[in-house]
Amino acid sequence: MVLAALPGSAMAAIVQTEPAPGADAPAPVAASAAAASSAPAIALNQIGFLPSASKRATVPAGTAIRFAVVELGTGRVALTGPLGPAAMWPPAGLAVRIADFSAITTPGRYVLRVAGLADSAPFRIGDGAYDALTAAAIRAFYFNRSGIALTPALADVHARAAGHPDTRVLIHASAAGPKRRAGDVIASPKGWYDAGDYNKYIVNSGISVYTLLAAYEQAPARWRALRVGLPESGNGLPDLLNEALWNLDWMLTMQDPDDGGVYHKLTSPRFDGTVMPDVASAAGTRVVVQKSTAAALDFAAVMAVGSRVFRDFEAQRPGLSARMLKAARSAWDWARAHPDAIYRQPPDIHTGEYGDDTLDDEFAWAAAELYITTREDAFLTALRPARTAMTVPSWNDVRGLAWMSLATHRHDLTPAADPALIERRVLALADQLLAKSARSSWGVALAVPDFGWGSNGTVLNEAMVLLQADRLAPGADRPYRRAAQDLLDYVLGRNPLGMSMVTGFGAHSPRHPHHRPSEAGRAGAPVPGFVVGGPNAGRQDVAGCPVPYPSTLPALSYLDHFCSYASNEVAINWNAPLVYVAWALGEE
Repeated sequence: MVLAALPGSAMAAIVQTEPAPGADAPAPVAASAAAASSAPAIALNQIGFLPSASKRATVPAGTAIRFAVVELGTGRVALTGPLGPAAMWPPAGLAVRIADFSAITTPGRYVLRVAGLADSAPFRIGDGAYDALTAAAIRAFYFNRSGIALTPALADVHARAAGHPDTRVLIHASAAGPKRRAGDVIASPKGWYDAGDYNKYIVNSGISVYTLLAAYEQAPARWRALRVGLPESGNGLPDLLNEALWNLDWMLTMQDPDDGGVYHKLTSPRFDGTVMPDVASAAGTRVVVQKSTAAALDFAAVMAVGSRVFRDFEAQRPGLSARMLKAARSAWDWARAHPDAIYRQPPDIHTGEYGDDTLDDEFAWAAAELYITTREDAFLTALRPARTAMTVPSWNDVRGLAWMSLATHRHDLTPAADPALIERRVLALADQLLAKSARSSWGVALAVPDFGWGSNGTVLNEAMVLLQADRLAPGADRPYRRAAQDLLDYVLGRNPLGMSMVTGFGAHSPRHPHHRPSEAGRAGAPVPGFVVGGPNAGRQDVAGCPVPYPSTLPALSYLDHFCSYASNEVAINWNAPLVYVAWALGEE
């Protein structure tokens, strides 16, 4: 399958899955206040569905008790059905009903119609419903690459000069050691900008790269067929791995070769202004800051995964698999010798901290990946399976990643492993998410406490857990997959904002994400394929925004404005599960 992004109209065909303004779909809105007032009352996935997928929408509770699915173009009524019972959804303060139109499987383009309401945004039913979304979500990482120019041939209107080559990076005083002293210069090129800023962080890179590699491990044949339009496309490696390698190559430079420790981050002393990367990189010094236990363990885990993935590509990258495993062991040994090297922000550094005082989960994850890769039971013992819970993954709680990997490889472990325990851990958490979804009048596993920083990332990681459970226990009606579909639907428009939360996708999508290249560039539209953080009841940026949030209700606390780093920033650790979930749900 080739989904290479090309200049002009060819690229637009990939990143825009709904009609251009003036066709069937209304123009995207520019601010969340406008979005709240103009968003369609019928909330559904604005991208579409596979024919066999569960298909549901959420509508305001009113006098109507039935819905219809209408074919675009012909006006033919393809399906009618009853709306579910009315119930209040506290996160948005709305009384709603559910329309289940899963029975319609005929490919085509449709709208949902309910008496007294405007028609829904258009959606498509058909094979390959998420192919373009998956390709764009991978390419979003390409658009966030450090140290490379994005050419018009591949980036079209988002072409830009290279920024932050990072070939002359200083050792910060906090990172100094016997052989690398403060002020010494090292080279640490490549890598992804972490989010809307221009810095690179090992901790957040860990979960992000892992999620891409885990997606590959679970369906290698399918990923080998996908080309999305990268500079390396056609080099014998799957494009998913080509993109992951841009960051893995950088991560390897962040390990001190003298002792195995790993620097926590590579950063400018403070956040750059709203300028393009080449302007920012010309303005100041870059430093690597403090070795930390969290960084070493996340590095060890990812390199262990990378070692087993790249065993099959020795011809393309000779020696890489062995180098990664050696680096993983060295980082593990350093972490064992420095179990409490907690990252503390130096007073002269004012960028993202990714501080984490609890490291049991990082030790468990690194041990699990090294065990799977080496089959050495000592690592399984270090994992402490009986004491390690399964949780929804996040950058500061990676226990769930250990169990996901163990579940994927459960048939290839040593006799010391307990496959039944592995399955119980994953299914127990998935069952909790199923129960949570069943209690929700919106029909998604979301409640008031879930609307914190990066709520859309939480949604997608929950879906990833459910999809892992579906692989373990698909069941007759695939309840885990249906619940995962509901969560992807939420991100793609079935939310009370009536917005697809992915730039460039859907009838209504973010126009002003907190992403410097999108805001400082001259394209007139954001870089496509990024999922924004989403509603955040904390609204930590409210004092600095020139426009107000439209609501204080948790599920409506979103602002489509560049000022809103708390609700509208992009980040690699949110885009990685978007890749995973869109690809997994794009397979029949």
